[in-house]
Amino acid sequence: MRDKPIGIPRSAPLVTVVLAVGFVVCWSSGFVGAKLTASDTSVLTVLMWRFLIVAVILLAFLRSGGRGAIARWSGAELVGQVVVGLLSQTGYTLTVYWAIALGVSTGTTALIDGIQPLVVASLAAPLLGLMTSRRQWIGLGLGLLGVAVVTWADVASPGTEAPLWAYAVPLLGMLSLVGATFVSRLDVIRTTARRALAVHCAASAVVYSVLAVATGNAVPPASGKFWLAVAWLVVLATLGAYGAYWALIERVGITSTNALLFLVPGVTTLWGAALYGEPLTALTIVGLALALAAAATVVVRRRSFARPHRAPRASRGPCR
Repeated sequence: MRDKPIGIPRSAPLVTVVLAVGFVVCWSSGFVGAKLTASDTSVLTVLMWRFLIVAVILLAFLRSGGRGAIARWSGAELVGQVVVGLLSQTGYTLTVYWAIALGVSTGTTALIDGIQPLVVASLAAPLLGLMTSRRQWIGLGLGLLGVAVVTWADVASPGTEAPLWAYAVPLLGMLSLVGATFVSRLDVIRTTARRALAVHCAASAVVYSVLAVATGNAVPPASGKFWLAVAWLVVLATLGAYGAYWALIERVGITSTNALLFLVPGVTTLWGAALYGEPLTALTIVGLALALAAAATVVVRRRSFARPHRAPRASRGPCR
């Protein structure tokens, strides 16, 4: 059976193209939304209320599907999904929000976190049953170079206030995503993407609620700006992004959909420049171009596509 080419076909229906555009915009909106209240609200307050609202919505949605939608979990499966959620949601979002609050630009944060698929494909592919080629190693090198160029452009910008060590924070988030990818591939974890996301968000809501209460940051501010940011993150960055993701999986497959993630840093950089006046220099553009070239090198083959050693597992949604 021949492997399908990666990417959105030129002859794709208009609804698929709209979904692809919506997915990239909604995914990048998470980085932009993180900065809406970064200057006057605790990170823990924003994250607590974001995940509480999302968890309630998703759990209510699952219950509306009847008993079959809430099948009994085994203890190992539940623990595994909680661990994935703590890595892909809690650890990831905390580092993203923390980095942006420290002054790292939204585009740079998105790019550092966005090389996670490159790291998995180039360094960890054998653990997932995939081939690792020389092209993938080259792609990883290009991706890391692109991150270095964009980060340097951000650090060298006159308006940058972030300390140098702050740029390591989103790197920790990227490594958290890599860990979540490994755990999610364990045989004991078998469920649908919707059920998994509900558990991930519920686990994150519990953790952030405990942290917010313990640090005195649970009470939300009365300002409309705060609730606008929370609504932005719930509707666009969570429900919109994952909704478009699931729809695209059904239309074009997991690989093609994940390839769209490489467009997120560029779109986020444009958002940050337009809304927050973040630096958009020639060096930044060069770095983003290198990242796109890295993505193309890793996921695109000229005539044939690498075949996995074993059949890929069903997707449970992207790690985020």
